[in-house]
Amino acid sequence: MNDAWLPEQYARFRAERERPFHDLLALTRPIPGGRAVDLGCGGGALTRLLHERTGAAETVGVDRSAAMLAGCERHAGGGLRFERGDIEAFAGEGLDLVFSNAALQWVADHGTLFARLAGMLRAGGQLAVQMPANHDHPSHATAHAVAREPRHARALGGHVRDDPVRAPEWYAAALERLGFGEWHARVQVYLHRLAGPEEVVEWVKGSLLTDYRARLDDDAWEAYLADYRERLLAELPPERPYFFTFKRLLLWGRLGA
Repeated sequence: MNDAWLPEQYARFRAERERPFHDLLALTRPIPGGRAVDLGCGGGALTRLLHERTGAAETVGVDRSAAMLAGCERHAGGGLRFERGDIEAFAGEGLDLVFSNAALQWVADHGTLFARLAGMLRAGGQLAVQMPANHDHPSHATAHAVAREPRHARALGGHVRDDPVRAPEWYAAALERLGFGEWHARVQVYLHRLAGPEEVVEWVKGSLLTDYRARLDDDAWEAYLADYRERLLAELPPERPYFFTFKRLLLWGRLGA
């Protein structure tokens, strides 16, 4: 698969996308002199803020996209560094904080994943995770419906993205079972004021649709995108401004002794 992440496209709605990060950071407690990892660090600016606000001595930002990492070095230094890698392959131990903002939805099997992340923490270490939970919105449901249409299914080799994100109560029980003596789990609805419904297409091009873009050649991608746009705009109300509702899961826990 190609690296379909386009930093400029993702950044078109920077302020809106950063709001959940700040809410997750507010749940996270300082770790002065500690060690942290930011899984799915993107362009690195928010990882810099995480590093400074937590007081960590060492933070590593990890992302699999070379395009997203390209500008990270300007944020590095003072104990903060970045590396390219898959979340599934990252190994750590004795960490004070595992932080991940809008990235774990790309990783399958959350039962195995969350157990592995908990195993990277020392006693008293924290896990802080934010993930989209908007799979039932037309912006997401339409993407998968179009992928199932015969001509796009042929181009995609039958691939339809499987969303691994579970219900909030599943994560609450998982955190308890994994030994998090303190934990927080909630769904938060964000309301984004967009100029019109056509901007939802631009939003999703910078996130969910990258999974389909990475599997298609240019012609097949343009055909898929045209059908997605037509079908989505037929479903969304033609309101100006358009209020794009977006549900997200915010999870935090501190591991018991």
